[in-house]
Amino acid sequence: MQKIKVLIVEDEQNVREVLASELSADGFDVAAADSGDAALQHLDRRDADVVLLDLNMPGMNGIDVLKRIGTLEAAPEVIVLTANADLSTAVAAMKLGAYDYQLKPADLEDLTVLIGKAHEKRQLRSENVRLKTQIRRESENRSLVAASPAMAACMDAARKAAQSDFAVLIGGESGAGKEVVARFIHRESPRAEHPFVTINCGAIPETMIESELFGHEKGAFTGAVARKQGLLELANDGTLFLDEIGDMPLALQVRLLRVLETGRFFRLGGTRENQVDIRILSATNKNLAGEIEGGRFRSDLYYRISALTLRVPPLRDRREDIPLFIDQIRGESPAYRHKEFSPEVVAALVAYGWPGNVRELRNVVQRMLVLSRGNVVLPADLPEDLAQRPGEAAARLEDVEREHILRTLSQTGGHRERAAAALGINPRTLRRKLQEYGVDE
Repeated sequence: MQKIKVLIVEDEQNVREVLASELSADGFDVAAADSGDAALQHLDRRDADVVLLDLNMPGMNGIDVLKRIGTLEAAPEVIVLTANADLSTAVAAMKLGAYDYQLKPADLEDLTVLIGKAHEKRQLRSENVRLKTQIRRESENRSLVAASPAMAACMDAARKAAQSDFAVLIGGESGAGKEVVARFIHRESPRAEHPFVTINCGAIPETMIESELFGHEKGAFTGAVARKQGLLELANDGTLFLDEIGDMPLALQVRLLRVLETGRFFRLGGTRENQVDIRILSATNKNLAGEIEGGRFRSDLYYRISALTLRVPPLRDRREDIPLFIDQIRGESPAYRHKEFSPEVVAALVAYGWPGNVRELRNVVQRMLVLSRGNVVLPADLPEDLAQRPGEAAARLEDVEREHILRTLSQTGGHRERAAAALGINPRTLRRKLQEYGVDE
């Protein structure tokens, strides 16, 4: 874990030096400034987690400095230092966003505890911002469906990969659910309580992706009006998911490789080296070996990101999952939970090839839920390209249903009541199905 970065803003040299010495000895990463202007200049160049701010200084006073700090992106928490005579000013400072205040001369033991609590608040604030951004970007449900043997095997491999800290490369067709698997690996890993940050290397313009990943300093380029943390910093102690890494520009691949090798990087326009501790998960729908041969992907980066590899099967190879996906999508919106899909419609959806995988299935099911008129989605509600011959579709559905029932029965050790409960059907229905399949008591 990185040290807590503390900036002391105090015009009295003796006080400033004593605080810096004692806090450094306690394990903090300490910097100092002798005026409000110097403090703001420091914060323009370097991050701080907590600022110890003297309220009574010549020139720019503490209140003005506090107001300016409050306008910064990822602003540090502020603990004001005040004399007894200035308590009313300290209260005013807290109304402006200061975390707390300490009377001079500060008790170092109390101050150390207060700095730790202020840092925890800043971390929670940063995590809340990250989660809100993540929720805003997500447009689909991330629940895991893995009833099919193909997907169950994939998730078993993912569960094993989660226990290490190795980089994982996840392959698979577009829309198959590579990010779902990446999130599962993160949730099952020792880093689960820390951030999971995603970047789609193919969805961000080449001119912007470097700034998104590494961040930038104020004035680094036209439009950079303030310092901005990059996704590498936001993912510190957690997991960074590089989606469609095969689309990453070559020049950026060089910079990323250095981060993976050293954990260090510079923001755009920056002169101070930053350090992060992150796990890298990557995904691609491309053949990276072919990309390497074509000179579009670096072989040294490939070896760094592919310590472990796994592949998400396409939806056509996991048809047993399709009825479960339909129920999941239907249940996501209260307005459509009452609607049912007729067996003929389910059969048609199971029989279809789904070139767009789960993403396409979600789009089609949502569309039918909205456009169907009654409480039952009927074959007439199917898009034209999904219409199948009824016999062929029904036969495929029966095969899928049979495999799912028998697998569930096996997983419950042959206990029929537990199997029926797991399947969500009546035990009598299960008994009838098993008789049709020729399964004896």
